[in-house]
Amino acid sequence: MSSNADLAYQLSGKGYPVVFLHGFCESKQVWENFAPNLQETFTTLIPDMPGFGESTGNTHYTNVEEMAGEVAKLLATLSINSCVIVAHSLGGYVALALAEKHPLLVKGLCLFHSTAYADSEEKKHTRNKTADFIEKNGLEPFAESFVPPLFFKGKRETLAPDMEKARQMVIQTPKETAVAVTKAMRDRPDRTQVLKEANYPVLFIAGREDEAVPLEAAKSQFFLPKRSIVHILPETAHMGMFERPRETVLIVSQFCDLCYSSMAVSK
Repeated sequence: MSSNADLAYQLSGKGYPVVFLHGFCESKQVWENFAPNLQETFTTLIPDMPGFGESTGNTHYTNVEEMAGEVAKLLATLSINSCVIVAHSLGGYVALALAEKHPLLVKGLCLFHSTAYADSEEKKHTRNKTADFIEKNGLEPFAESFVPPLFFKGKRETLAPDMEKARQMVIQTPKETAVAVTKAMRDRPDRTQVLKEANYPVLFIAGREDEAVPLEAAKSQFFLPKRSIVHILPETAHMGMFERPRETVLIVSQFCDLCYSSMAVSK
């Protein structure tokens, strides 16, 4: 099975590169209102991850390492040999696999509602049920149960347009991609060692009400990196870029400034 699928991407802005990786059943559209806020200062690269959005040349990725390899190839093609990575959910799993294999590529890593821990046995069971459901029923019925819990229940009415945007991304995902990547997430290894060995700053953005990456299960990873920055967002679930857009843009922008500050001084 070939994994040589070229990735669709958007490249904008000026300055040092910041790479945005989207989550499961998302596409580069998840960042379309977020990334422009950084483009006065940074070059933003936003790919459609393998199998998603317009990157559907291969919809049968069997592991996150294979997906990370595709991102690495894109960076090499664009002559990007050092970057900050901002990674949402599944994107964080891919970013950690990329950082494990290419640690010198990473100037900073933001785990945006994501975790370095492997799935628990309970979560693996849930992944299996998800894969079976999608295989049998497709993405439209899956979206009805999947999307609402991604957003804080107290703000779902206000966030209805963003929820609809998320739903559209889900239903446009190829069924083969959703099934294969669900299993890839289930089988990914623990990558806490990547955090422990990181010679770059790591930013954690977590939602206090996140059901997909529960705070209680993920918060011990905050203490693993040598340089760790943590922001826990109240009344926020799994979609901080929509739920807290101004706050998260500021957090990410300041983080990118920090990661590149030494390079700016040395220029």
